Amino acid sequence: MPVPLHTTGKASFDDIYVHPDPRAYYTRMSDLDYRIPELAKPFFQQQIREYRASARVAAPTVLDIGCSYGVNAAVLRFDTTVPELADHYDDADCDRAGLIRRDRARVNAGTGLTDVRFVGMDVARPALDYAHEAGLLDDVVHADLESGEPTGEQRALLATADLVVSTGCVGYVTEKTLARVATAHPRRRPWMAHFVLRMFDFAPIAAELAALGYRTEQAPGRYQQRRFASGAEQAQVLNTLSVNGIDTTGLEDSGWLYADLYLSRPLPKHHADIEDPH
Repeated sequence: MPVPLHTTGKASFDDIYVHPDPRAYYTRMSDLDYRIPELAKPFFQQQIREYRASARVAAPTVLDIGCSYGVNAAVLRFDTTVPELADHYDDADCDRAGLIRRDRARVNAGTGLTDVRFVGMDVARPALDYAHEAGLLDDVVHADLESGEPTGEQRALLATADLVVSTGCVGYVTEKTLARVATAHPRRRPWMAHFVLRMFDFAPIAAELAALGYRTEQAPGRYQQRRFASGAEQAQVLNTLSVNGIDTTGLEDSGWLYADLYLSRPLPKHHADIEDPH
């Protein structure tokens, strides 16, 4: 069956986020060699270490925008990879409740990153529910901040974020969402680390963040997200990159979507309040 294209030009996988557990998600992503969460892992770990040292916060809160089934939290909490997670769920001979028990036990074993609180934000309620019940996410925000402001309860959760991360939501979300996240707390700004597909221009987001007191830098390197889901998707993405004057030689023309990493930190006057970080 042909893979439909999203209005962004990327393949649409909306159908895999409506399942009550992540098995269909990991099966599909494994087929496409999805790997950006594991490539992002050391960078997120470094940001967490630096934030902890800078703000003297023992257990920072990480907000993952577009978290789906909590894949970034799982990769960090379990110190694992996407292929291993795919195997973990594929081998499960149990129902949703059994999967949740297995995941909660693994989280409680503390084999990976500990002393971090994870909050996930997404528009897919089933994916959020699973990640929360399984203990991958400590709290969740079910919201579309492109279309409106967060509720008071949502704003309070967003305001706890010390570090905001994403590995594929930019393009679906814009500076509207990130500005609303950045200003959730009235007195401080969270750090940010976003992996952004090269087909999307981060400049409008960087400009909006600059107006809010941020300095943004692009990290060196290019990072594979996944293989193209179809020839049509690759053709559309290559066309978009060409129109934007971006050279795809050895990158997207080789069959992979590639991302850049943007790191945004608030200037000192907007840094976390050391006495009352939350």
